[in-house]
Amino acid sequence: MRLKRSAGVVMSAVLLCLLGTPVAFGQSEEPGSRYAPTMLVLDASGSMAEADADGVVKMDAAKQAVHAVVEAAPAGSRVGLAVYGTGTGNSDAERAKGCEDVLVLREPEPIEKSVMADAVDGLTPRGYTPIGKALRVAADRLPEQGPRAIVLVSDGEDTCAPPQPCEVVKELTADGIDLVVHTVGFAVEQQARSQLTCVAHTTGGTYTDAPDARTLEEILPRVTATALRNYEPAGVPIAGSQGYDSAPVAGPGQYLDTIGQRERRFYAVDVPEGATAYFSATVSFPRLSGISVTEDFSSLQLRTYGTDGEDCHEFETEQATRSSDGVALTVATTWQGAAEAETGSEQGDRCKGGGRYYFAVEWSRVASGVPERLPMELLVGVEAAVADTGPTAVRPKVEFVEPTGPAVPVTGGGSFNVAGVLTGSGSYTDTVQRGEFLFYRVKLDWGQGLAYRVRFGQTPGRGLPNLSNISTTLYAPSREQIDWDGTAYTGSANALPTHDPSIATVPVRYNNRTADEHSARSQSVAGWYYIAVKVSPPHEDDGTAHPVPVHIELTVGGEPEQGPRYRSGSPDSGGVGPFGDGGARLGGDAGQARAGVLTSSPTQATPSMLGWVVAAGLTGVAAAGTGLFFFLRRRGGPSAR
Repeated sequence: MRLKRSAGVVMSAVLLCLLGTPVAFGQSEEPGSRYAPTMLVLDASGSMAEADADGVVKMDAAKQAVHAVVEAAPAGSRVGLAVYGTGTGNSDAERAKGCEDVLVLREPEPIEKSVMADAVDGLTPRGYTPIGKALRVAADRLPEQGPRAIVLVSDGEDTCAPPQPCEVVKELTADGIDLVVHTVGFAVEQQARSQLTCVAHTTGGTYTDAPDARTLEEILPRVTATALRNYEPAGVPIAGSQGYDSAPVAGPGQYLDTIGQRERRFYAVDVPEGATAYFSATVSFPRLSGISVTEDFSSLQLRTYGTDGEDCHEFETEQATRSSDGVALTVATTWQGAAEAETGSEQGDRCKGGGRYYFAVEWSRVASGVPERLPMELLVGVEAAVADTGPTAVRPKVEFVEPTGPAVPVTGGGSFNVAGVLTGSGSYTDTVQRGEFLFYRVKLDWGQGLAYRVRFGQTPGRGLPNLSNISTTLYAPSREQIDWDGTAYTGSANALPTHDPSIATVPVRYNNRTADEHSARSQSVAGWYYIAVKVSPPHEDDGTAHPVPVHIELTVGGEPEQGPRYRSGSPDSGGVGPFGDGGARLGGDAGQARAGVLTSSPTQATPSMLGWVVAAGLTGVAAAGTGLFFFLRRRGGPSAR
């Protein structure tokens, strides 16, 4: 939920959707920047020479599965390959050497598909199963900073323990949260399944059963895709201060800091007379298991201060009710004080007019099990005043039209800045793993709007291991939430929204931001609008729940029209306002922040690496003494995530 206090008045949560709209930043288009470096670790121990229940040799099945991964891997993704068990036999005399037998065939560099395929084809299974050693070797080959992932495929438990693999990953992740391990049990028994599940869940990863060759070939590319879609924080390093008077000055751009539990950090922004400032902070929480729903609340607060630290009584708070789902929580404010006239008093109003303003971010509520400090991304934008705001009337919402023609495959991204592109009206398909929050983006010109719905396909299995919550959220280019809907998913076909034909916007106009129709205010910026789709981890995660096929059915309606004219620039000839291709324009020294800058000067749009997964999911509450799982449904306004 979000609370906003303006001019000293605390507003009710039902009025939260009335808030003004921040602005958007650009998208990262660097090759491979959307993918987390990933090591694929493959079991080539002696037992892999045996056949599965269908008579297929396990090693042959594993090779075919890796070929499927290679074919499906996006260009630029960084995928390495390590194997264990190829260098020795599995006799007692060879145990010491066999427990050190881990071979790195490919480093986690931009994938060369033919080379990777040839490397796996030459494997012969022979030796021991040193899972713990393999995890250490794989982790050592990954970058030292940023999210990293390991996908481990094994047909049995570690034959070289101690140490147990679960203890190894605890050591590897002790100093941070950046390593996630996903495990696949290939025709395993219960003891190996428990061991592999512990490895995955300790790092916030997933465990998946593959009982036979066909299933392994089907699921391994999906699990690897999940690893590659890991969230990666980015930005120019900045260190917030404990008080306003020593706050670092942040020009328009993107920054990266850390924040501690219940800590408050200050940042300064110089805002010219007549301009509007935008400030956002995002913290990505690790995915954890076994956290009680009553101890799973995390909150961020954001306050604005004026000259000499004057409290401007602008207060925002955002709360995640299930932060252990691995949510990225964002709190944002639109500061219009510099665009308002001075009060005329002798000293002036310290929260109006041009000058230096201060923004304080506080991690105010802390969920159980989270680290003491977490990375925090900051976005700063400054928008020039307008000379001509353009049309004033708020037009009706876009009407949803059933799509015709074949569906188009699309790959959702794990954050805003790597969101999959939906090119216009039509139907789009993707597969969402349990526990993923995927983003897609749609370009809207001035005068255009959208309407969409999401269909969730049927999967095998029923019962608590298949019970997840599903949700979809629509965001403005500013990442401000426009609408949200969610419900329970049991594996049967379902659709969102549940009671309306679609989630829709009004056509985009600058003056929507001050409209009497409050629900239209967020649709006042042309550029990329975002659709998020979430499938939560299953209520009882035993690794058997299947990925969920989704269809996004989209209508883009309205004719492009002239947008606003900014004072220091000319009328927008490109139709997307001062935000360029998705919201970013560069100015001043902010280019080094690799972020969009909100100015009206016609400088070249520069990509931003910022993006975050917003968990706009439903709240799951375990009923005391019953173990039942309830799902809360809510529409409109900011959601309790």
